[in-house]
Amino acid sequence: MAKKIKRRERDTIIQALRAGVVPKVGLQYIQVGRVNEIKELVKDIERIGEGGSAIRFIIGDYGSGKTFFLNLVRLIAIEKGLVVMGADLAPDRRLHASAGQARGLYAEMARNLSTRTKPEGGALSSIVERFVTKANQEAEEKGLQTGQVIRTRLEHFEEMTGGFEFAEVVRKYWEAYETDDDDLKSACMRWLRGEFATKTDARKALGVRTIVDDKNVYDHLKLMSAFVCAAGYNGLMVSLDEMVNLYKLTSSQARNSNYEQILRILNDVLQGTASHIGFLMGGTPDFLLNTRRGLYSYEALQTRLAENQFAKNGLIDLSGPVITLANLTPEDMRVLLENIRSIMQEPETMIPDEALDSFMHHCSNRIGEAYFKTPRNTVTAFVNLLSILEQNPGTNWANLIEAIEVAPDGGDDLSDIVDEDEDRGGIGSGAALDSEDEDDLASFKL
Repeated sequence: MAKKIKRRERDTIIQALRAGVVPKVGLQYIQVGRVNEIKELVKDIERIGEGGSAIRFIIGDYGSGKTFFLNLVRLIAIEKGLVVMGADLAPDRRLHASAGQARGLYAEMARNLSTRTKPEGGALSSIVERFVTKANQEAEEKGLQTGQVIRTRLEHFEEMTGGFEFAEVVRKYWEAYETDDDDLKSACMRWLRGEFATKTDARKALGVRTIVDDKNVYDHLKLMSAFVCAAGYNGLMVSLDEMVNLYKLTSSQARNSNYEQILRILNDVLQGTASHIGFLMGGTPDFLLNTRRGLYSYEALQTRLAENQFAKNGLIDLSGPVITLANLTPEDMRVLLENIRSIMQEPETMIPDEALDSFMHHCSNRIGEAYFKTPRNTVTAFVNLLSILEQNPGTNWANLIEAIEVAPDGGDDLSDIVDEDEDRGGIGSGAALDSEDEDDLASFKL
């Protein structure tokens, strides 16, 4: 192969691209374009490491590379000494709710916690052990009790919302560590991951009176950022993809409640009250720009996220919270195909450059400019082509290209979305009830 790459990484990349999803490893082998955007995000990462904060909304059409870009920034953040939490939003995972969906989002992010030594997730336990081990070393050097050092290191947590209980759980983890109490250690990790559903269960297991719930997810993210810093990391990056799921919520009240949470985070970052924490939120143009269901439907967010009026006629401004991913150029697409070819094929069996030109020409004829604007389906088709050539030696690539079916990537169909309050016959102009807040009379009609 032209590029030195581990077989495991190679297989992971190929399988992911063939399925139309983004691989979590080896992104550096196929990354093209987005140079200016990446430079801006690197500045954000450095700012977070220096005690600042950042928030970015990564906007792009389905298949345009949002998830790829988010994962690439995630890997850069890990290399720069940050801890990364990330998850995709879904109907049962969102920023604000009253039936456990927000806690479910936090639990998923906590399970996906990543560091340089554990880039694929599951790093929370190693972070906690790193913290208590450092505290134990300091205690031995100073001739103090480890519990006393932990209490001193986490003393400032008590000034933060939920900080006392967070510090108490970490102290109990040390007690379990010392006494080799696996049950207590497991209970501590469950609490830190937001897996306790009721306060009663948490009180029985740990003696604490609060848990991660729908109302305090953002507060616990701030606590986690402070904790990873106390453990020796540079800060926390929170990556949230598929934000369009908020746009899809049928209840206007549910959408607005989630947008209020986003506004709270945005205000903290813009006003400089958050520290050592950054947020990446990936969504479609509808999620941002739609004035009836998107972020722009919430006036305070529209004001803060509005595009720079001078960024027109080829002028760009990447300093604001919103980064709209520029389309890949045909040249970028050509380089991407070359990168994939070098990963999948040995030099002696590699298809010629003529085949790349022929493939791009075929895609252009079939779907026009969409083949590089939303490249997911194009890449999948190319990977399938190379797979056939690999498994069927002697096959003529020219005969296969004409038979390739490539369709524009339309993403999810949003055409059937109807506002809940509209669907109720237009009675009143108030916000609709959230689905989990409705009672038995909510659907009663005269």
